[in-house]
Amino acid sequence: MFMHNRRLQYTVRVSATNPGLANLMLEQFGGPQGELAAAMRYFTQAVAEEDPGRKDMLYDIATEELSHLEIIGCLVAMLNRGAKGELAEAVDGQAELYRKLNGPGNDSHVTQLLYGGGPPLTNSGGVPWSAAYIDTIGEPTADLRSNIAAEARAKIVYERLINVTDDAGIRDALGFLMTREVAHQKSFEKALYAITPNFPPGKAPPIPEFPSTYFKMSHGGDVVQAPWNSGTGLSMQQGEPAVDGGDGNAWVGLDAAEESALTEMSGRLQSDPSSDPATGAELGSDPSGVGVEESDAPAPKR
Repeated sequence: MFMHNRRLQYTVRVSATNPGLANLMLEQFGGPQGELAAAMRYFTQAVAEEDPGRKDMLYDIATEELSHLEIIGCLVAMLNRGAKGELAEAVDGQAELYRKLNGPGNDSHVTQLLYGGGPPLTNSGGVPWSAAYIDTIGEPTADLRSNIAAEARAKIVYERLINVTDDAGIRDALGFLMTREVAHQKSFEKALYAITPNFPPGKAPPIPEFPSTYFKMSHGGDVVQAPWNSGTGLSMQQGEPAVDGGDGNAWVGLDAAEESALTEMSGRLQSDPSSDPATGAELGSDPSGVGVEESDAPAPKR
């Protein structure tokens, strides 16, 4: 059960309207790193979670993300509020209205014309929100790692939004939202480490020969020795085919009927390596017919 409190989790103060900035804010409203995506990711994980502690955590954070969605939505609405009235009441002439919607630094024409200044569930480029943003796989040790990364990406977007405005009230609210991403990262990381063992994800053990090998797939140049390729528990090996000791080819067992049909098809579709006919592209690019065998050239019309 959800209940709405009319007061926001954090106060929204906007000193002046700015439709262009409102459009950028939509990235955290309906974008892939935004608050709706986070809320839906954690809510769907919570529904299926079997551990009562993690279930509560996921529900709590999902609900807080919805409150953050409300904060971002209010920022968008406040930034659009002046233009919303002017557009609805046709205060400006056509030329002035067009200038406002498409002026320097302002990319809000889609938001203004299609949604009347309200916060649509799109990103800043107008792309509609999609459930494809949710990458839950139903394994807590994998999902918690994904959640940590999602919070990190959201924090970076908030940093970038803070950097494009000098409005003190907006910077204050965005700073709060950015900071809450850090708190959520901590909770998810602690929940992950509370599962022992938590790596590798899942139950099936890795094939013993390969989990501690780093394959160097590039050739030439100096080898940079680093912890991620030759540190504790890792050894570096040139990634030559075939690392399994086989011949590196692909094969399949065929029954007699399959092999007969495949042989017939291969013979029918076999290419003649000695054939070098003039192509339509060559004929079309050379009106004089130079380079085309006389026997292959089209006969003159009579």
